[in-house]
Amino acid sequence: MIGVTRKTARALLSRGVNATAGSTRTHMHFKFQPDDAPAELGATEKTNMCNAIKSAIDIQLARDESTIIFGEDVKFGGVFRCTDGLMDKYGSDRVFNTPLCEQGIAGFGIGAAVAGACTIAEIQFADYIFPAFDQIVNEAAKYRYRSGNEFDCGKLTIRSPCSAVGHGAHYHSQSPEAYFAHTPGLKVCVPRSPIQAKGLLLSAFEDDNPCIVFEPKILYRAAEEQVPVGHYKIPLGKADILREGTDMTMLSWGTQVHVAREVAGIVEEELGISIEVIDLVSIAPWDRETVCNSVSKTGRCIITHEAPITCGFGAELQATITSDCFFDLEAPPARVCGLDTPFPHVHEPFYMPTKWKLIQAVKATMDA
Repeated sequence: MIGVTRKTARALLSRGVNATAGSTRTHMHFKFQPDDAPAELGATEKTNMCNAIKSAIDIQLARDESTIIFGEDVKFGGVFRCTDGLMDKYGSDRVFNTPLCEQGIAGFGIGAAVAGACTIAEIQFADYIFPAFDQIVNEAAKYRYRSGNEFDCGKLTIRSPCSAVGHGAHYHSQSPEAYFAHTPGLKVCVPRSPIQAKGLLLSAFEDDNPCIVFEPKILYRAAEEQVPVGHYKIPLGKADILREGTDMTMLSWGTQVHVAREVAGIVEEELGISIEVIDLVSIAPWDRETVCNSVSKTGRCIITHEAPITCGFGAELQATITSDCFFDLEAPPARVCGLDTPFPHVHEPFYMPTKWKLIQAVKATMDA
């Protein structure tokens, strides 16, 4: 049973209440918190993240006739239906399937982008991006540098569903953003919401550098909010301060942002601790100024992400904060992350950096 704590279950049972009656097992380890779209972005409609992504691709296909999108089952709408109906609208020469070959998808995408096409390549799951690793880090990322800026593949965007979904296990749950953050020449981002997903994708499509957009797949249908219907962009490399605070800074991205926001509300209500919550948004480049200004203000910091803790991107943040904010720190920066194990199946709740682990870390950091 997930959703009822052991202490709560014992209390219910002591009063003769069946703790499992009417309850269902759920993979939702977070509460999605929608954002309000800026009024200047115009009319909105309630949209989930899957359809917000499709809207971004639809807009780009309509705006630029050179735009193509391809991947495994993309022609039929994709395994998550993010391209549903686009082949019928734009034709099979612009929305098409590829063989089950991630290296080939990335290689073809690089060639098409170099030739001038706005190229959107889908890797069906982030866990399967590794066969394409050489193409992405040794070709796409270095194309401009090795040609002395004569050629580039800046029109290339790689989309890929990532992170925990509740039942994906070790081949459908990974968060590989840190691997690519180590590579100069790439931009990497992870949206937390439908508004962000659409705006970041539209920015990536127009960026002069190859971009990777990792999309937390658990949010595809779990996340709904009022999304602007037209074209708009969210800048890459700029973090969002979602909640201002004075006692501690909490950094995250993707789905884990919602865990951080929930924890901030709990500890403020229960413990009187004020936490500033920052969504990093972009992994590469990342917003060093916003992060360091916040930590220097609060004096304490916790970094949380789903990827394993060792060499996760949180380690880079922790190192930079320790160096740049050293004289402002009241306690060592802490990390609450995934475990250094393959992503488990039935033991996923133990692997995840849950709100309970974060609350414990908040208490320990405040007491340090």
